[in-house]
Amino acid sequence: MSRYQRQIILPQIGETGQQKLAEARVLVIGAGGLGCALLPYLVSSGVGTIGIVDGDRVEASNLHRQILFSKESIGKYKVYEAQHFLKNQNPSCAINAIAEYLNGKNALELFTKYDLIVDATDRIGIRYLINDAAVLTGKPVVYGSIHRFEGQVSVFNYNNGPTYRCLFPKAAEVPSCAEAGVLGTSVGMIGMLQAQEVVKLILKTGKLLSGELLVYNTLTADQHKFQFSKNEKISITQAFFNTEYLQDNIQVVDLDISLLKGFKLIDVRELNEQPRIQHQKVLELPLSTFSENWGQLDKDQAYIIFCKSGTRAKKAAAILQEHNFKTIKVLRDSPTQVASLLSSTSVIKQLQ
Repeated sequence: MSRYQRQIILPQIGETGQQKLAEARVLVIGAGGLGCALLPYLVSSGVGTIGIVDGDRVEASNLHRQILFSKESIGKYKVYEAQHFLKNQNPSCAINAIAEYLNGKNALELFTKYDLIVDATDRIGIRYLINDAAVLTGKPVVYGSIHRFEGQVSVFNYNNGPTYRCLFPKAAEVPSCAEAGVLGTSVGMIGMLQAQEVVKLILKTGKLLSGELLVYNTLTADQHKFQFSKNEKISITQAFFNTEYLQDNIQVVDLDISLLKGFKLIDVRELNEQPRIQHQKVLELPLSTFSENWGQLDKDQAYIIFCKSGTRAKKAAAILQEHNFKTIKVLRDSPTQVASLLSSTSVIKQLQ
């Protein structure tokens, strides 16, 4: 117990509180800036089991704020790099690395295995998924977000209290960190505030930010609390969840000339697969590296994705939909048919 001696002597913790931390199971969604900021503090405080969900790989642009990674981490899955760092930090903690994106198919099963959820994402659509899955499984959510120099923290669905949908009934268009920019210290401060709410929730001590939104400006050091109430009119049911997240809404289309005028094609086959299609309308982005390279795409551009059978194309389409791309379709035609159509003299003339 010498590792935790300094916090055990706090009357709000003691040995009983330390045991609560050791028995706690926390699921963190996102191993980016917020996740990297809060995870070391959860591990160092002795939280017994932590799950980390993220399908991204480390990029060079992550390193200025995502402190669990180094230049040697570039190209590797974030969750495995985070797991390695955190196990070295505190070997007594169980770190479950889940190298996939949260979606309607895995959310409910994952949430049932943990006591509470931490929203450390930067995508609006996933926040609604986290909220709705948490409501159905009865799990509280510690929420954090960053926009440039301003951060927000709250606790949702605590003892059936107000949820994310009570505060934000409709999704708003908010730029990601990649689009708006972010300072590493700002992310660190909000992440640590999230970690504090997690510890308070586990220990059942202090006053949680349930029904309150803390807004902190890191440039001015101003902070404000806004109260909000539970909206009893909002009902999250299994049927709603199924409709919202489990229906396959990726449209499969046949390639024709009219589509070629408004869409660009994405070939997600590996570069050694034949036939290769060299054409101004075709971008080659293999699925094996798609998670690292999708950022070069324009969210306002319409895309049709293809592979050999359609399976990989649907996976790539799901990634783009998670990142709020507006118009994504999957192609039914084989690569051979695509190559034949694009080489057609009549098609070439119409595209010129």
